[in-house]
Amino acid sequence: MITLPHFSGETAVFGLGQSGLACVDALMLAGCDVVAWDDKPTQCDMAAKRGAKIRDLKQDFGQPARLIVSPGVPLTHPEPHAVVVNARAAGIAIMGDMDLFYAGLQLWQADNPQHHVPVIGITGTNGKSTTTALIGHMLTHCGWMPQVGGNLGTPILQLDMPQADSKTAYVLELSSYQLDLNDTLACDIGVLTNISPDHLDRHGSMAGYVAAKQKLFAHGASDMTGIICVDDDESADMANALAQQGTRVIRLSSTQATADIYVTADELSGDVGTLMRLEFMASLRGLHNAQNAAAALAVGQALGLNLADITEAFIGFPGLAHRLQPIVRFEGLTFVNDSKATNAEATRHALAAYRNIYWIAGGRAKEGGLKGLETSFASVRRAYLIGEAAPQFAQQLSTMAPHVDCVESGQLENAVFAAADQAMADNLEEATVLLSPACASFDQFDNFEARGDAFCTYVASWKPQQGGGM
Repeated sequence: MITLPHFSGETAVFGLGQSGLACVDALMLAGCDVVAWDDKPTQCDMAAKRGAKIRDLKQDFGQPARLIVSPGVPLTHPEPHAVVVNARAAGIAIMGDMDLFYAGLQLWQADNPQHHVPVIGITGTNGKSTTTALIGHMLTHCGWMPQVGGNLGTPILQLDMPQADSKTAYVLELSSYQLDLNDTLACDIGVLTNISPDHLDRHGSMAGYVAAKQKLFAHGASDMTGIICVDDDESADMANALAQQGTRVIRLSSTQATADIYVTADELSGDVGTLMRLEFMASLRGLHNAQNAAAALAVGQALGLNLADITEAFIGFPGLAHRLQPIVRFEGLTFVNDSKATNAEATRHALAAYRNIYWIAGGRAKEGGLKGLETSFASVRRAYLIGEAAPQFAQQLSTMAPHVDCVESGQLENAVFAAADQAMADNLEEATVLLSPACASFDQFDNFEARGDAFCTYVASWKPQQGGGM
């Protein structure tokens, strides 16, 4: 756990999910006076057992010296949460767990000035989880002791403190919700994978969403490195602005051969020619994963790692659960779990990575639905639509891709069995049943992980109609 400084006055924590309870734990360990609240009584009970006072901060805000909120608490849109209104009226700081983490790290650095611990922050609309996991895997392979967490996996405050006699680095996946709260965290290396419309209801507009992503670079030191894929206008503009400010910027691109690292599906290249061949890296399949690999390679180079060691690490990378995760192969049919594809842009990459796709999509649609996929259906043989979005997606596909047959399956289990049976009946040499929903999961599942786990369960229980089993 991150060791925090002792904060004077009362510290209020609102939102007691996994990260909120981690805040309570770390603050209590530092001897702070903590008051906490969550609308779920069970979460309040868990905070009380940790020693926090329980008070409804919406109704009885009191006089805390600071407010820690979970990333899910709206700051501006669709309207500020009541507890945020209370904090602003009291004139106190509204913070996130990243600010607490950075205060703890600065305390450690002050006691260990001879050891600098790099902080690597990764954000983007798509690809940030794979990039974060790949960087952590690369550093471990190269003899470092990375602490990997944030929006991916372990909450920031549950990461371990640095060890002075080891190569520690913090590798943090940071969502736009987390970055919206960032007032102090300074990264040594900031990675922006891409920007496309997402979470606009939370940020109010595309400009608000971009501004949140930009906060990754807001507090960096003068020697900070920004690694940015410049294939969308917003990311390119951000790279140019940072370069004008004097930040070292490494540009990645699959469209601009003059970028610092030029990306194709099979190769990463730079000024010196080919840097890395990707064709034997099974977990980095597709152009989007090549871009993730380029970002991780740039991080490795910025830290002075050997190219041969980086390449060896990438070959051994096992991939990320729920992100283009091959589940099983039966004869020529492969089942792929891409439940983490919660928007159209993520699904676009998945549809480009396979042939003869029996595509399962749907859930709770994001704004625009399937917009952006107009040219992505060449390999789709049939679409199986589930959840709330099924009627909307069927209507969109009737105009976007009239050649694609659509089945409104309703439930994921029905879609898996129907897609697999049809793929076997078509008797193709190679085919893929692909769950890539382009939707949030919350209509039928608690989260995308639960949806992906259900997919795996249904795949395991499927029996081919021709007889036999998996």
